[in-house]
Amino acid sequence: MFPVIQKALEIVLSGGNIGREEALELFDLPQEAMLDLLVAAHRIRLAYKGNAVELCSIVNAKSGRCTENCAFCAQSTYHRTAVDVYPLLPAEELIRRARSAAASGVHRFGIVTSGTRISRLEEWREILRAVEVIAKEGKIWPDASLGFLTPEQARELQEAGLCMYHHNLETAPSFFRQICTTHDIAEDIATVEVAKEAGLKVCCGGILGMGETPAQRVELALLLRELDVDSVPLNFLNPIPGTPLEHRPLMEPWEALKSVAIFRFILPDKNIRLCGGKEKTLRQLLPLGLLAGADSLMTGNYLTTRGRESSLDLEMIRDLGLVITPA
Repeated sequence: MFPVIQKALEIVLSGGNIGREEALELFDLPQEAMLDLLVAAHRIRLAYKGNAVELCSIVNAKSGRCTENCAFCAQSTYHRTAVDVYPLLPAEELIRRARSAAASGVHRFGIVTSGTRISRLEEWREILRAVEVIAKEGKIWPDASLGFLTPEQARELQEAGLCMYHHNLETAPSFFRQICTTHDIAEDIATVEVAKEAGLKVCCGGILGMGETPAQRVELALLLRELDVDSVPLNFLNPIPGTPLEHRPLMEPWEALKSVAIFRFILPDKNIRLCGGKEKTLRQLLPLGLLAGADSLMTGNYLTTRGRESSLDLEMIRDLGLVITPA
């Protein structure tokens, strides 16, 4: 094993934290070190998280007309895309989809809405009603991503039975203004802290491959460690026609796997979740994502793009000799 990898591995397995310099040394490793890096990341994952894989799925509960200008997003009013636009789905439909996800073996179900925040009282009540029913049925964990939160809203979600609040930072603070100028990353960090203070678990990560440097990926991972989030979703840019990033090339599969592995080194005890864009970016190397440190997987479709059938993901997990987290 390459000495740089061995040193970082020993630090993490002994309960320590690697810092910025150690993480950048891992990013600088040559191609011939990649398998060593993946093996080491998998050892960390087994030591801290075991060999189980948690599955989640989402529903695009309210689509389009977002007033933020995030450069990657098909739902922004600033961009000309072919995205579907529709109002909030009724609680009954959200509950039906949660039941369907549970029946397919999924553990978490995320209600995701476009826009900066939920400001209409009737929408808020509909979401709370859906969360309450899903939580009481106990077949699947209800999660949500509803934009910025007030402390009162966070408490109401927690009291309704919400398990985890999802709110991505998207990228490192030093790169954020290249991706979004309609709000500051400090507002996103504040919502993460509001959710945590209300007793909610927090799922917070970003999108890789938007033009950020390896150093900025490390910057994001270290910030997530500082915020002590529970789950880290790693998305990979899937360039959408009509958005400012439509012509960006996909990340190379090995570069994506290297990033997943280094996030595991930096965040050894967190759920690291492979999410949007994983099929297009990793292509035939997708199974290696679960051997590169990831222990969780988003299955099914995403917000505005198609994903994979859950049956294929279940088959992949079993073929890798991993187990599915009990319901």
